[in-house]
This record gives sequence, C-alpha cells and structure tokens, in this order.
Amino acid sequence: MSEALLRTPLTEEHLALGARMVPFAGYEMPVQYAGIMEEHRAVRSAAGVFDISHMAEFRVFGFGAFDLLQGLLTNDLGRVHEIGAAQYTLMCDEDGGIIDDLIVYHTGDLEYLIIANAANRRTDFDWILAHVPEGALASAERSDAAAGEGLVEIVDESDRTALIALQGPRATAIFAELAGLEATELPARFHIGEARVGEVPVLVAHTGYTGEDGVELLCHASHAVRLWRALLSYPDVEPAGLGARDTLRLEMGYHLYGNDMDRGVDPISAGLGWVVARDKGEYVGRQAIERIRAEGSRTRLVGLEVSEGIPRPGFPVLQDGVEVGKVASGTYSPSRGIGIATAYVPVSLAEPGTSVDVAIRRKVAPAVVVRPPFVKDTSLSAGQ
Repeated sequence: MSEALLRTPLTEEHLALGARMVPFAGYEMPVQYAGIMEEHRAVRSAAGVFDISHMAEFRVFGFGAFDLLQGLLTNDLGRVHEIGAAQYTLMCDEDGGIIDDLIVYHTGDLEYLIIANAANRRTDFDWILAHVPEGALASAERSDAAAGEGLVEIVDESDRTALIALQGPRATAIFAELAGLEATELPARFHIGEARVGEVPVLVAHTGYTGEDGVELLCHASHAVRLWRALLSYPDVEPAGLGARDTLRLEMGYHLYGNDMDRGVDPISAGLGWVVARDKGEYVGRQAIERIRAEGSRTRLVGLEVSEGIPRPGFPVLQDGVEVGKVASGTYSPSRGIGIATAYVPVSLAEPGTSVDVAIRRKVAPAVVVRPPFVKDTSLSAGQ
C-alpha cells in the first residue's frame, strides 16, 4: 500500500479484522471483511457498521454563515431553520456543474456542519472560502470576530473528526441501548443531536447512505476506536466495507460523486432537480440551472435493470447497436439477484420501460430503463 495514502483512526482495527484494504479518495480503506455479499445482507437484515472517517467535515459559523451558504447551495437552507435539522443539497459552479453533493446540519445558533465527499475536501473548502464577502472572514487576530455583523468563520475539522455509520433494521435500537436512551429520544430522521457512549461524547445524525434506517456518529478522532469496538460488541453488528456500501447505495439509486455526477453534469440532468429550490434568492449557478430546467436537458440519468450480466462503470449503453450512453454506476444487486446500473441516456430514451442494451465485454445484454430505487422494501421505507 502506498505510503502516500492517508489512514483513518480505525485503520489498525480494520487490519486486525482481516479487512482487504484498497486506495479510495486518497485513503487506505476497507473494501470488505467477510465478503461483500455477506456484509450487504447483514445491513439489510440486521446491522452493519462502516468507517466513513475519510469524509470531510466543515464548520461554518458566525452572523454571515446563513447568507454565505444560502448563496452557494442549491437547496433552501431556510427550510432547516430549526436547530438540529439537516438537508441534502448541492454546491454548483456558475455553469451549473456539480462541485459536490453535501449534507448540511444546523448545529447551533449561527452554526452549520457540512459533510462533504473526501475527494472534494480541498476543492469544497477553497470554493466556500473564495465566496466569503471581502472583509467578512473572521480570524483569531480580529477583535470583532465573535460579534461583528456579517462575519463568518470556516473551519476544516476533518482531521480531528471520526465518522462511523451504523445502518440496518436493528441499528437505531442497538445505538439507543448502547447510549442508554429510549428509541424516542434519538433525533428524528434527517436531524442531528448529542449523546454519550460510555465516556465518549458523540453527535448522532439520523441519516445514512444504505436505504436502511440508522445513524451516522461523529466523535473526536481519539475516541474512534472505543466507539467502533462498542458497536461491534453487539452480535447483530457486522463490520462492512466500501464494497457493500456501494451495492447498498446503488440498490437505492443514491448518487455517487465521480460516477453519477461531477463538474460536467447539471442537477437537472442528474435527476436532482428536487434539491434545487425554485423559490429562493440568487445562488451560484442559479441562472444556468434554471435555463436548463426551462429548456430541458439533453440527457438524463436513469436506472437500468440487466438480467444477463453485471454492468460496470464505463460500459457502453446501446440502442439498435449504436452507442447512446455509458454506465455511470453498475453492480450486481445481492437483494434482487440481477445486474443494476445508472446511465446517462438521451431524454428520448429515459422513459421507464424503454428497452436498451449494455455491452458487457464481448456480449450484448438486454436492459430496461427503470425508475430507482431498485429495492423498495427496506426498514427505512417501512418507517416512512
């Protein structure tokens, strides 16, 4: 493994559990332990725990925090005015290209926590900093940093923060027991709150990336091993790696940055128009996005079901033998027993039920356009 790769606070724990480690977003990360299929099924049936400490965490606070973020993000931050509320959103450039997809938590008066993709950590942080109004960036050298109207402070807390996801039908009950709470005391879905696991203080986000109910737990990096071991002390909890995380999220049709979207794709084409508020003020990329929304996009991200073969990213999508697109994300669905994928195709082929083909190495496999999620019956959907 390259010495240039970063490590999370849990790397030695993964190695002790026999994990197969791979490079991912600049980190040495576990792709699997017992096996992707076993870990996937553990999350769908009971609970799995993931190390996602490679993700980036930023704190934005101050009197100017709301206005700064409202002018950068596509969703309406005003909808999460309640402290503890969270929101999925996008950050775009002037042309409507997606810089990153984020979750923003309203963690306190004049304070927001942003969870960003690891590979975009520096890009995101620099983009936010670059859009702070001149003279509004607070610093330790400024005596007015705490009280100045319109001032904002931005801190990258990624290196000192560990992030662990506990996901599955049993996840919230397990965590509540571990934290000595009643299930009703946990934060509501898409909210964040505080708890303690023994002597470890944690932020508990009722969010996830698997389609199952669960929590994502933030703690200081120095407490990560203690929290990880406490979660794994439950017999229903299995460690799960990046491989299962990918099959789980794709079964739900959840986007992965770098596959399903990037700087060259706009939110409308990516099927993320629902996180682009129509009724908020100006934000970076608004004019370009609204123009695409009004005129219609040329391509659209769709789901594909492939019964004969496993589609992989980059495989050609064909119509009458002519390439019309490429697979963005693709895998074998352990829950369905078929190949599933997302792909960008012309809007004329985006209607569910449309037949296309996927070139899988030397064969052509029939596929049908569907509307994700590919798996509709989960503990999360049952609770909605």
